[in-house]
Amino acid sequence: MPRPDTLALVDAHHHLWDLDQRAQPWLDEPVLAPIRRSFTPAGLAADATRTIAGHRLTTTVVVQCLPSLPETEELLALADREPLIGAVVGWADLTDPAIGDTLDGLLAGPGGPYLRSLRHLVQGESEPGWLQRPDVRRGLRAVFARGLAYDVLVRAHQLPSAVRLAEDHPHLPLVLDHAGKPPLADGELGEWEKQIRCLAARPQVTCKVSGLVTEADWTAWTTDDIRPVWEVLLSAFGPERLMFGSDWPLCRLAGGWERWAATVEELLQDCSPGERTAVLAGTATRFYRL
Repeated sequence: MPRPDTLALVDAHHHLWDLDQRAQPWLDEPVLAPIRRSFTPAGLAADATRTIAGHRLTTTVVVQCLPSLPETEELLALADREPLIGAVVGWADLTDPAIGDTLDGLLAGPGGPYLRSLRHLVQGESEPGWLQRPDVRRGLRAVFARGLAYDVLVRAHQLPSAVRLAEDHPHLPLVLDHAGKPPLADGELGEWEKQIRCLAARPQVTCKVSGLVTEADWTAWTTDDIRPVWEVLLSAFGPERLMFGSDWPLCRLAGGWERWAATVEELLQDCSPGERTAVLAGTATRFYRL
């Protein structure tokens, strides 16, 4: 619980893994060597000690890394015994004709009530229209029928597909992970902004202010580099549809949780207390039913 002089903070996007329990092959990439070890809720709590505009971490949303049902089951079981975790974004094969039965099994299993959203690593799909595939759409209908949401993980060039998804599923709650991965490293934000504004026109879509530092120069980024993206997001979605996420432990590659927290606090300076609360807790609490 927060101290009496602080407000609640929700970290709406972080990861956990235990390499003794399950391998994470994606960590084999040489640049990821600094995070090639296990990360636990205690490690997150130890890193996330800084307040943001008077808000101190109270609740988190843990997000899948692997296209793996066993990993999702492990995260749900962890949420059932870890007070810090308020919700799980898991994975299930949306293209499987038995997706409904799979989701029912997850929801009925250990920690099942913590499952609030599904995610697929669409950013790694070579098929441009993966989100428009009939079997994927059938799977998303099964997600919606069970009261779940969907986390959209795409790169900037895939945003038009996300826009079509939102247009075709007007009642499915969607959240855009990492703001659609704007190309901060090269600074060419024009097309990204155009698609973000199209996506934000769909009222069921929210957006995570997360994962931005690893899209910038990992060692040289500044708040001024992030600010143009923040201004687009704030203008397009408004604070009531934005949520803070750390993308821990990946953020450790580019400054860490506390540096990102300090940056978000600076970006929020011109917002009212109510708008800050929306970004730092309210939007995630509503979207993930925390």
